[in-house]
Amino acid sequence: MPEPADRRYGPARLPRSRGPLSAAVTDALRRPPHDLPPGLGVDLDPADPFSDEDLQLTLFLCYELHYRGWRGVDEDWEWQPTLLALRARAERPFEAALRRLVGAPAVPAGGVAAGLGDLVAADDGPPLAATLQRRADLTQFREFVAHRSVYHLREADPHSWALPRLGGPAKAALVEIQTDEYGNGRLDRMHAELFRRTLDRLGMDTGYGAHLDAVPAVTLATNNLMSLFGLHRRLRGALLGHLAAFEMTSSLPNRRYGNGLRRLGFDEVATRFYDEHVEADAVHEQIAAHDLCGGLIRAEPALAPDVLFGAAAALAVDRLFAAHLLDSWAAGRSSLRAPAPPAAPPTVSLAVPASAAVMPPAARPVVV
Repeated sequence: MPEPADRRYGPARLPRSRGPLSAAVTDALRRPPHDLPPGLGVDLDPADPFSDEDLQLTLFLCYELHYRGWRGVDEDWEWQPTLLALRARAERPFEAALRRLVGAPAVPAGGVAAGLGDLVAADDGPPLAATLQRRADLTQFREFVAHRSVYHLREADPHSWALPRLGGPAKAALVEIQTDEYGNGRLDRMHAELFRRTLDRLGMDTGYGAHLDAVPAVTLATNNLMSLFGLHRRLRGALLGHLAAFEMTSSLPNRRYGNGLRRLGFDEVATRFYDEHVEADAVHEQIAAHDLCGGLIRAEPALAPDVLFGAAAALAVDRLFAAHLLDSWAAGRSSLRAPAPPAAPPTVSLAVPASAAVMPPAARPVVV
């Protein structure tokens, strides 16, 4: 695969391996497609799949072939049978751990929308958003943004896998949500582009996948969860439940993230990504619960437990992610595998409006 003309949009470079399985995969991907050793991964049995660096990176390496691919990697690897078999072996302990983590949420008498509301109301995750709003320093906020960049620079893509698998009201509702996510067809309004401007304002590398080596397994797990649901038709209900949980829990945290950046002295260019989600997700919340998931269940009633499983999994894995960040900061250490997010290369810059306010010197991010 040739070098991309614009590295902001991918594909990313292959990351560094994190164990024998991910090393075998990265070594294989650097060569033309070929059969992997038949015993690779057959004894995979991680004690904690959510924190297992080797497992989560292996899954991410395989999944990314279905998104932007990897720089310099032959595109025929996407459907190489023995790599797909390895991916399936890696998915099994991950999915089993998810089901142990959340169990099987019961569908209440009020239906799936009521069940989604119950899950959200009962969610008591660590106060990450409040911490970022009130107390986090610039280094910690930059760490948070580095973690989230893995998803936000391809925002909405995992959930778009559901589009060809749906029909009727559920499909119409998903198109309505995704249209907003993709900026109604305007590049400057795409949520991924708004987030790229936040990265730029914080003095961070805006390239697709630029922060991948720095984020730990639990961050990869939040992304792999979406890919697992999105790439398996049997999990389409879980994918919609995942999206519903996202939309139903997004508005207030995003308000807090934006306020946290304002507290640190940043301007509206830096906060626009978060400010946009405050209003948009308040609308999406109702669409996701009633039109998207409700529409799916009216057409396919048997999928109601899957919808609630997907929502519960989204909330539970995000709690693990938030706990990792807060526990790391409370212990006085970085939440990243590397101590600081990569800075923007000198050749990478994004145009910002001439009228945009300039950050005060005290708030201007240090380039590391």
